[in-house]
Amino acid sequence: MMVTLLGATTLVLVTLAPWVLSAAAGGKNLKSPQKVEVDVIDDNFILRWNRSEESVGNVTFSFDYQKPEMDNWIKLPGCQNMTSTKCNFSSLKLNIYDEIKLRIRAEKENTSSWCEVDSFTPFRKAQIGPPEVHLEAEDKAIVIYISPPGTEDSVMWALDRSSFTYSLVIWKNSSSVEERIENIYSRHKISKLSPETTYCLKVKAALLTSRKIGVYGPVHCIKTTVENELPPPENIEVIVQNQNYVLKWDYTYANMTFQVQWLHAFLKRKPGNHLYKWKQIPDCENVTTTQCVFPQNTFQKGIYLLRVQASDGNNTSFWSEEIKFDTEIQASLLPPVFNIRSLSDSLHISIGAPKWSENKPVIQDYPLIYEILFWENTSKAERKIIKKKTDVTIPNLKPLTVYCVKARAHSMDEKLNKSSVFSDVVCEETKSGNTSKIWLIIGIFTVLLALPFVIYAVKVLLRCINYVFFPSLKPSSNIDEYFSEQSLKNLLLSTSEEQIEKCLIIENISTIATVEETNQTDEDHKKYSSQTSEDSGNYSNEDESENKTSEELQQDFI
Repeated sequence: MMVTLLGATTLVLVTLAPWVLSAAAGGKNLKSPQKVEVDVIDDNFILRWNRSEESVGNVTFSFDYQKPEMDNWIKLPGCQNMTSTKCNFSSLKLNIYDEIKLRIRAEKENTSSWCEVDSFTPFRKAQIGPPEVHLEAEDKAIVIYISPPGTEDSVMWALDRSSFTYSLVIWKNSSSVEERIENIYSRHKISKLSPETTYCLKVKAALLTSRKIGVYGPVHCIKTTVENELPPPENIEVIVQNQNYVLKWDYTYANMTFQVQWLHAFLKRKPGNHLYKWKQIPDCENVTTTQCVFPQNTFQKGIYLLRVQASDGNNTSFWSEEIKFDTEIQASLLPPVFNIRSLSDSLHISIGAPKWSENKPVIQDYPLIYEILFWENTSKAERKIIKKKTDVTIPNLKPLTVYCVKARAHSMDEKLNKSSVFSDVVCEETKSGNTSKIWLIIGIFTVLLALPFVIYAVKVLLRCINYVFFPSLKPSSNIDEYFSEQSLKNLLLSTSEEQIEKCLIIENISTIATVEETNQTDEDHKKYSSQTSEDSGNYSNEDESENKTSEELQQDFI
């Protein structure tokens, strides 16, 4: 029973503890701040919030932050124990592309619960602040120098300082009529103003790549100077003649000298003063006419700015209004050069680079389409074909007929919209229509006639190769026949017989005479047989004949 009572008492004390602490502190809990906002302008990070009704008096506010790679919350520098409802935490080194979390609470004797702020990425949250503006006055113009938003060591716009574009609003101080000028760069000249007149303007910046548009900066006012004795040249334009650029302008007075300068247009995007980067065009210095001529290869591919200044020897005008000069648009498109090869019923055309391709304008590097006109030399009826390829065949022509051809090039880029003049006329006669057939027939007959000789030559060659590299080990038929087995046998036997001397015993002389006659007859017979056997390759056996003769003699003696 006692244990149960003690447990109940403890539960009541634990439950009432927050109320007792709250009462001791003033009787009420602190509420968290409301409507917390984060403003990021350039590199400035500002926090704003509203107090609750209970947080009046000696209440302070503190912030914590957390990065993605962190597990714990860290105190936010510059935003601890704040008595106001605003703090700046620009000193915190952050990766502007990483997400960050913030939380805030109110503090007095006790603290409120934490109020978390929606997480954000600094670069996405950032707004473009107003740019810095510097003005210079002329008699009829104002030169504006604009510095990008933020500081020179800005982290937020470090990669975009040269990508800013600007727009401005200008008006006379004595009038409320405004004029807007869009898409200008860090240096801009506003011309055609009135002398000794005060003008006011304001400028804002934009980053088109990030779709960010800033706010207008403060208003700047300046008064134009007294009108100069010499006005600047006007109506400047560039035209193309052959391989040259011709720069023309208008001027009021005679007996003047002029000079022309150029500048890379991309430098206008870069902050800073580029007055000393203007360069003189060599053929346009101290000219006494209102035009100057310079070759197209003076400028490489790109966009440039041109300006003109007048002088009478004692006085010098302000520089003229700057004009943009784009080599891709201004450069002329040269006529193509082509070669013609005639066939029986067609012409084959090969289109090549212009004759002076060594110094060709940049526009020649862009895709072209070719317009080709051709006609019979005895007729004025022209026919036209348009091709994108540089190898063109004109079919279905008359044989042995002179055709004339000329061509010109067109740019396929609609922005350029350029066409060259026609090339020189080239004439060529087509070949005979049956020439190819005749040559085909001649070729076939030549092959047929040459085929037996080729076969014979191959056989001879193979025979020579076999004789040299694969000789036969068997003797020829003549030698084999002469040295037959029977011939050799007879030859050996006759040789052995010649070495034997034969002797006979004769008892009767008459018989001897008969024997001699018989022997003489046998010898003649042997000679005849020997001659016959030499022709046939077979020899008779002399032993058999001699044996027969001996037997006959013995019978006679008996």
